[in-house]
Amino acid sequence: MSIKIYQVDAFSDKVFSGNPAAVCPLTEWLPDEILQNIAMENNLAETAFYVKEDRQIQIRWFTPTTEVDLCGHATLAAAYVLFHQENHPGNIIHFYSPRSGKLTVTKDSDFLTLDFPVDMYDEVEISDAIRDCFDLQPISAFKGKTDYLLVFENETDIATIHPRLDKIEKLNARGVIITAKGKEVDFVSRFFGPQVGVNEDPVTGSAHTTLTPYWANQLGKKELSAIQLSSRKGYLKCSLKDDRVEICGKGKLYLKGDIYIN
Repeated sequence: MSIKIYQVDAFSDKVFSGNPAAVCPLTEWLPDEILQNIAMENNLAETAFYVKEDRQIQIRWFTPTTEVDLCGHATLAAAYVLFHQENHPGNIIHFYSPRSGKLTVTKDSDFLTLDFPVDMYDEVEISDAIRDCFDLQPISAFKGKTDYLLVFENETDIATIHPRLDKIEKLNARGVIITAKGKEVDFVSRFFGPQVGVNEDPVTGSAHTTLTPYWANQLGKKELSAIQLSSRKGYLKCSLKDDRVEICGKGKLYLKGDIYIN
């Protein structure tokens, strides 16, 4: 059996930047064990699998170690593949995730805009367990559906901070988002998720479902620009639309080929 595979650098317009994701179109769902093994073999932050069903497309996401509820950059990568490689008609894709519901991606020229549900978060105490995760201390902490959100003093803190991955891994969360107000953009961030096999994610679309409402409230504006300050960097435009977040970026194809499973 062979399966097509694409690799797309998401939230970037050039290769070797943004966040690489693998995308595997399927005609029907394979056993979860096979999906997980493919993601492990790919050894990327995320592998997206999709199956076309009537007017919507079922989508699921796997890290090298586990299935996750939502992944922004791999959804953008899947949409890029559908629009540019798999002849999807029109300029809109309706995805459906069993874990996150309806997800829409719209194409406008080279830009792809994700329409995701907003994350609900609450402020939490800065515990010793949280303090131990980094060499710098946050000024506030929040907990969303799956992640901690830690706010720091400035962009320099985010760029130079040293994570203690063994401490982060012990937190009861998918991972930790760190953020601060940006110098040239509205906000900057980084994401660490050793709990799910991703020490540092280059660009995390799903994290911006938490970051966007937070910074919209802090800055008093609903249209926001952002950079994820990983070594590869990612550039995003985010909009808060009531209980939805629109996350806009580009993609670039890196490879396409076939997986062979005997």
